[in-house]
Amino acid sequence: MKDKHIHIEKDSELFRLICRSVEAQHFGSDRYFHLKLLLKFVCWFSLLLFFYTRLYAPVSPGLFMLCYILYGYSALLLAFNFAHDFAHGTVFRSERLNNFCYTVMYTFLGAHAEAWKERHIHSHHHAPNVEHYDSDLKITGLIRLTPGSPKRWYHRYQHLYAPFAYTVYSLFWIFVKDTVILFSKDEYTSKKGFLYHLSFWTQKTVYFTFILALPLLYAPQTNMTVLAGFLLMHLTQSVFLLMTFLMTHHVETTTYPATDEAGNISASWLMNQVGSSNDMHPFSAVANFIFGGFNNHIAHHLFPNYHHIYYPKISRIVYGILEKHHIHPNHTTYRGGVVSHLRLLRRMGR
Repeated sequence: MKDKHIHIEKDSELFRLICRSVEAQHFGSDRYFHLKLLLKFVCWFSLLLFFYTRLYAPVSPGLFMLCYILYGYSALLLAFNFAHDFAHGTVFRSERLNNFCYTVMYTFLGAHAEAWKERHIHSHHHAPNVEHYDSDLKITGLIRLTPGSPKRWYHRYQHLYAPFAYTVYSLFWIFVKDTVILFSKDEYTSKKGFLYHLSFWTQKTVYFTFILALPLLYAPQTNMTVLAGFLLMHLTQSVFLLMTFLMTHHVETTTYPATDEAGNISASWLMNQVGSSNDMHPFSAVANFIFGGFNNHIAHHLFPNYHHIYYPKISRIVYGILEKHHIHPNHTTYRGGVVSHLRLLRRMGR
C-alpha cells in the first residue's frame, strides 16, 4: 500500500531520533528471551488446559458454566500474549513457524487467522483511525466511532447500548464476519483459492469440535447447560475483547486524521501512529504480562518488529523523547480507558 501521509521533516527527524535511541539499547539480544516466553506460555496455556478439562469433570451446572467462561478468558489472554506477536513475526526467525503457531492460536478463538492478519498488518498498521484505510473501522453502522462516518438518530444512545452490543461481537466474528470475508472480493487477499478455503473450514471445524461438539458428547451435563456455557463464554469474552481492543485507539484524546479527495492523509506517519493510539499502564511489567503488549500500543505501532516483552522499556524511551518535544502520548488506566471510550461514544453520538 502506497504511503499517503504528508511529509513533515521535523516529524521524520524525531522518528529517526526515537529509532536511534531504541536501537542503542540493543533490544532483541536477550539470551533468555525464549525462556521468558516459555514460562509465559506455560502459565497461560496451563490455565486454558485446566479450565477446558474441568468441563468433563462431574461438577455443578453453575461451576461448569464458570469453567467455560474462564476457558474463554484464558484463550483470549493466550492469544493476546502470543498470536499477535506470531502475526508480526517477532517470536521465531522462521516466518513459516511464526505463521503456523499464529494459526493454531487463532483456532483457539474460532477466528479465521488469514483474514485477520492481512487486514491488521496491511491496513490497520498502515494508517490507524483513518477512514477508508483502516479496516478495523469497518465493523458495523450500529456504532459511530469516527467523525467522518454517517450519524444516525440511534447513535445518540450508543454509549448506553454499546456495552450490550459488544457482548455478541465474538459470535458475530466467527459466524458472520469471517464468512462474509471468505465469499467477498477485497483488496487484502488477491486470490482466495483452495488453500485459503481449506484453512477457513479446517480452523472452524477444529474449533467447533473441541469447544462445542466434544462437550455436548462427553461432558456430564445436559445439552442445554453446555449450550448455555458456550453462549455465556462468548458474551463475557466479547466485552473484554472489544473493550481492550477499542480503548487502544478509541478514547477521548485519540485522533482521526482526515483525507483529501486524492486520499492524502492530513498527518505524518509518526503523528498518525502516536496520536491515534492509547496506552494502558505502559510502564507496568504486570500489565505487559497480562495484555501481551496491547497496553503498550504506541510502542507497538512504532516498532511492530519488536516483541512485546521489550515494550515497557521502549515506552520509557519513546515517552521521554516525545514529552521533551512537547508531545504528550495518550495513556489511561484500564478502567479509565473504558470510561473514556464510552465518553467518546457519547460525543460521537451527539
